[in-house]
Amino acid sequence: MAYAPQVKIPATYMRGGTSKGVFFRLTDLPERCQQPGEARDKLLRRVIGSPDPYGKQIDGMGGATSSTSKTVILAKSSRPDHDVDYLFGQVSIDKSFVDWSGNCGNLTAGVGAFAITNGLVDTGRIPVNGVCTVRIWQANIGKTIIAHVPITDGAVQETGDFELDGVTFPAAEVQIEFIDPADEGEGDGGGAMFPTGNLVDELDVPGVGRFKATMINAGIPTIFVYAKDVGYTGTELQDAVNGDPAALARFETMRAYGALRMGLIKRVEEAATRQHTPKIAFIAAPADYVSSSGKRVEVGDVDLLVRALSMGKLHHAMMGTAAVAIGTAAAIPGTLVNLAAGGGLRREVRFGHPSGTLRVGAEAHLQQGEWTVTKAIMSRSARVLMEGWVRVPADAF
Repeated sequence: MAYAPQVKIPATYMRGGTSKGVFFRLTDLPERCQQPGEARDKLLRRVIGSPDPYGKQIDGMGGATSSTSKTVILAKSSRPDHDVDYLFGQVSIDKSFVDWSGNCGNLTAGVGAFAITNGLVDTGRIPVNGVCTVRIWQANIGKTIIAHVPITDGAVQETGDFELDGVTFPAAEVQIEFIDPADEGEGDGGGAMFPTGNLVDELDVPGVGRFKATMINAGIPTIFVYAKDVGYTGTELQDAVNGDPAALARFETMRAYGALRMGLIKRVEEAATRQHTPKIAFIAAPADYVSSSGKRVEVGDVDLLVRALSMGKLHHAMMGTAAVAIGTAAAIPGTLVNLAAGGGLRREVRFGHPSGTLRVGAEAHLQQGEWTVTKAIMSRSARVLMEGWVRVPADAF
C-alpha cells in the first residue's frame, strides 16, 4: 500500500515572551493553505501535533501547554504605514480546531525580529546599529502594534541582559506598544472597552454563585474576578488550580457565562469552541509568596496579584495580551483591577503572577464620559530556537 510522502515547509521555531510557537511566512505555505479555511487549519494542527487525545503533542512541534501550542503567519503588509501583517493561531491540544479569535501578546515580541530577518521590513528602515521600529498590523483583532527591536551590525540582537520572569535565561529587551488596544470585541458586545457599559458587573453563574466581575476588551477580552470570591488568595501556583478538575470546570463555566454577557457568543455552549477568548483571571491585593522558580515576591514588590487561565488551565506566568488588559483596567478608577491595586489614577502597574512579576503601562483618558486608552506598553524578549523546515504528511491537509 502506498502512503503519501512528507512535505517540507520553511518555518522558524521561536520563543516570544513566555510562549513558543512555529512562525511561517505566508508565501511559504502550500498554496491551498495561503487562504483561511480547513486546509490551513488542518496543516497547522498537524504541524503542532493536534488533536492529541493523550494531551502530549508528541507527534508535532507543540509542547502540550497553551503557551507552546501556537502558530504565527506573517506577510509583508499592504496597509499604509505598516511593515508586516501578523496572524496568530492558537491550536487546541486535544480538540480538532484552531482558535483565530485573538492575539498572542507574548509571540508579538518575536514578530518584529522575524519580519526583519525574513525580508518583510524594507532594508532602508533597518539601522546598522540601534533600534528598528517595526509597524505590525495584528490581523486577528485589527490593531496596530509597534515593536522596537534592537539591531547590532545590521542584524537582530537577540542576546542581552533583560530578564523576564517565566523565562530562564536573559535576552535582549524588545519594547512593545499596543496602540489603541481596547475596543476589539466581537458580536453584540463589540465596539466597547466595557461591553456591558459598566466598570463592574455582577455575574450569576449556575453552580458557582454570584460574584463581581470587570469585563474588558483591551489587549484581549478578559474577565477579572476577586480571588476571594472564588475561593483563592491570589498567591496560588499552577498545581493548586490545574490539579483540581472541579475548579477548572468552575472557571470554564464562569468564562462561558462571562463571554455570553460580553456579547462574544450567543449561546453558552459556543464557549467550548472559542477557548482562546475571553480570558478569565482572579486578582487580589499584594501579599508575600514564593514563585514557581523559588524566587520570593514580597508584598512591597507589587501593586496587586493576578492569576490568569488560558485554554482551560492556569498560565505559568502571564499572557501578554492579558497583561495589556491588566494595565488598562488598572489605569481606570473603579475597576476591580484598579481597586485591588489601591485605586486612583495610575499610568503603570506591577503585578505578581505565578512566575514572578511584570510591569505594564497604559495611557487612559476620560473623554465625554467614556474611558479610552491610547496605548499600553510592556517589555518582552524573543529568540530564534530553530529554523529550517517542518515536515508534515502530504495528505494531512
